[in-house]
Amino acid sequence: MSIVLKAENISKQYRLGQVGTGTLSHDLKRFWYRARGKEDPYLKIGEENDRTSENSSGYVWALKDINFEIAQGDMVGIIGKNGAGKSTLLKLLSRVTAPSTGSISIKGRIAALLEVGTGFHPELTGRENIYLNGAILGMNRSEISAKLDEIVSFSGCQKYIDTPVKRYSSGMIVRLGFAVAAHLEPEILIVDEVLAVGDAEFQEKCIGKMKDISGEGRTVLFVSHNMASMKALCKKGFLMERGRMVEQGDMNEVIETYLATTTKSSASGEIPSDASSMNTGIAKYKRIQLVNANNAPVDRVNYMSDLRFNFDLECATAQKDVIIDLRISTRDGIELVHTMNKYNNTQKQPLVSGLNKISCIIQNQLQPGNYSVTIGVHESNGLTLDFVENILDFSVMNIGEGEKSGFTYDFKLGYVHFNSKWTVEH
Repeated sequence: MSIVLKAENISKQYRLGQVGTGTLSHDLKRFWYRARGKEDPYLKIGEENDRTSENSSGYVWALKDINFEIAQGDMVGIIGKNGAGKSTLLKLLSRVTAPSTGSISIKGRIAALLEVGTGFHPELTGRENIYLNGAILGMNRSEISAKLDEIVSFSGCQKYIDTPVKRYSSGMIVRLGFAVAAHLEPEILIVDEVLAVGDAEFQEKCIGKMKDISGEGRTVLFVSHNMASMKALCKKGFLMERGRMVEQGDMNEVIETYLATTTKSSASGEIPSDASSMNTGIAKYKRIQLVNANNAPVDRVNYMSDLRFNFDLECATAQKDVIIDLRISTRDGIELVHTMNKYNNTQKQPLVSGLNKISCIIQNQLQPGNYSVTIGVHESNGLTLDFVENILDFSVMNIGEGEKSGFTYDFKLGYVHFNSKWTVEH
């Protein structure tokens, strides 16, 4: 297979809070160095893209020294924490922005679905935007018209196709955006995690379409936090961390590395300061523990025994009404449980300024195996105050409370136990 995408030592630097270098003297100095064929002096400074630490230089490397090759027909998954540089990399490959250093070689047309609404003009109708996107990809009107009915049908937006896009919901925009990108026959399709906006049925359609595209010998780059989708779709994977490519190779092996290196709480339950994927500074999880009925910390529970979690949550200011959520996933990222105080309490639960001690008891329906916990806290309007992914691992044993013998269980038969009642009539 021929190489269709090649990145050589690409890096991207930004000046925080500024457009350009920020001052006339810096711009003139940059121009003078470039005019003499010398390296940009402001590319020599800058800090690693660590979103949890303060920046003293005013410059940050969103990407640093990225190298890879992608062959025709490859389905490549890109994973990493929020802020790792995944979306910045896709923008460089899509030519939305240029690298600060290094070069990118591209063979073929690229169609990209990045942030919701990227590439759409809000004042134009859905139909007009289809033609606009096709023209950007170098297609003539007759070529686009031949695909129009298929695009509209796939998107499910027939009723609103002649309505200005500015009146579309985010889900409708994603539907139409993916339909356009996938059906205008690009040699390379780039999809950011915006598919999370769509409903489950549409996500399934998109995954099926991406498989079809790859099967036709075209190339797909896919960013997602859903490890199960990554395993199902991609053979090759990239793992990014703080703007650097830390591993590339077999998708399953890359996922294993990612899950193994995800920041975990300490033996005492203390959460590292850099563990948050998202944090506003308003609230911060400090500790998480799985405990038994005597409130003693444990890392495993008996089959069908309740799951008891204790949290320490520190708030900079008092919060009148918050949504606290807890998610339990398999080790390869399949989310099995998502519970929130919002759905289990009729009264609002305020938080005080300072330390708040929170507890949650979940009826355990999980089959024996290994699991991972994600926690979050959000304002009632949906704004995330703190979100910590895969911060605690625990096991469900194959033996019940007080029992002396257990059983072997295979996840192929399912992850969750449900009580059932059977009757047979003759």
